[in-house]
Amino acid sequence: MDLEQIIPAIGLIAILILILPNFIRSNIEKKTFLKNLSIWGIIVLFLVILLYFIF
Repeated sequence: MDLEQIIPAIGLIAILILILPNFIRSNIEKKTFLKNLSIWGIIVLFLVILLYFIF
């Protein structure tokens, strides 16, 4: 792996560490958690597909 792949991965993991505790705290109910998780999953999937076609 190049440094060009490692640095963005570290940045994404750092953002996840900062966001995840508050995300879980605000989504204590299972229904709300699954709804928000599915929305984020769709967003991430869309970005991955978009970036795959661009690069």
